[in-house]
Amino acid sequence: MVEGPKFTGLMGGGGGNDNGNNFYDMAYYRKLGEGSNMSIESGNSLQTTNGGGSIAMSVDNSSVGSSDSHTGILNHPGLRPMPSANYSVNHSRHPGKVSHALNEDALAKALMDPHSPTETLKDYDEWTIDLGKLNMGMPFAQGAFGKLYKGTYNGEDVAIKLLERPENDPERERLMEQQFVQEVMMLANLRHPNVVRFIGACRKPMVWCIVTEYARGGSVRQFLMKRQNRSVPLRLAVKQALDVARGMAYVHGLGFIHRDLKSDNLLIFADKSIKIADFGVARIEVQTEGMTPETGTYRWMAPEMIQHRPYNQKVDVYSFGIVLWELITGMLPFQNMTAVQAAFAVVNKGVRPIIPQDCLPALAEIMTRCWDANPDVRPTFAEVVRMLESAEMEIVNSVRKARFRCCISQPMTMD
Repeated sequence: MVEGPKFTGLMGGGGGNDNGNNFYDMAYYRKLGEGSNMSIESGNSLQTTNGGGSIAMSVDNSSVGSSDSHTGILNHPGLRPMPSANYSVNHSRHPGKVSHALNEDALAKALMDPHSPTETLKDYDEWTIDLGKLNMGMPFAQGAFGKLYKGTYNGEDVAIKLLERPENDPERERLMEQQFVQEVMMLANLRHPNVVRFIGACRKPMVWCIVTEYARGGSVRQFLMKRQNRSVPLRLAVKQALDVARGMAYVHGLGFIHRDLKSDNLLIFADKSIKIADFGVARIEVQTEGMTPETGTYRWMAPEMIQHRPYNQKVDVYSFGIVLWELITGMLPFQNMTAVQAAFAVVNKGVRPIIPQDCLPALAEIMTRCWDANPDVRPTFAEVVRMLESAEMEIVNSVRKARFRCCISQPMTMD
């Protein structure tokens, strides 16, 4: 069993900020070059107000961390800000090298240093990437402990997560190592069309690296922001919700809990299908008394997690109900509240997002059951899949009837 660490000192919520959860969630990263158009979100996260930077790891919104580096490489005097407009991949014919634009990027140099030994991944040797096949592109997001890059591996577009080993902080290094091993273990064991595909990982003396497939469509939250909070067409919303539910039914079937299911961690691929990403805070379901509290993001977080009560896989079902509401409405949940205010309202006032009056009753029922305060009332994801499939058929049939009525209606006459 993998035991998730507790981050004393990084947890707690005082002063009106959503502090603490899990620093390893890549959601706290921000896109390079962005500054003033950001709002503080859960865990000191930075949520941008424009999209872009499609990756197979969440970028915009976080559970923990700050934008200040607590380690050495990111404060390297040769590390300069990268221009936000240039996210191109290095198309050099010399794999295993860093493009010229990254020559002063200390993290990338640490990874690609041929004099630095590559450490094996214990029990997962077959997933150790061959750095000779890795082509580093431009970084497009960074946070307190590392960066995200687009690149290629063996000719395939990939997302590359680089994490810096802390200097002079053995406890934090131990916790980061534990999280790194946990995510590798999780991703190596998850194989499903609706779960982001793991390509490989490696460890160097000063940097950890995880490589996954690259999502060109970005996250669901980015997609909704680009649409300026207009709702997704209903048939597409239900199709994408089914993708999430099927992926989560698979994840739960293996005994895992995601613990941070939200629109930032749902990635859109070329065929508009959805894949679940960011398993850095996921856990194997065990005795919940020892689980890390406040893991996740408040707007999507189940009340029992907010209250630090024992919990199980049903916390993911609660989060899914919020995601389904996002897809149907196109809006950010509790958008007129801070994340801490939302958490207070959910726990103490029983507040939930308002379901639109014209919402299909079957979908309203799914949301209402999923975000019920009593976890036992919430359905399993297998049940959610069946309910969504039924709703999908209802939508298809209603569209057919509408088309039929249109075909037999009388033509308009001109006066």
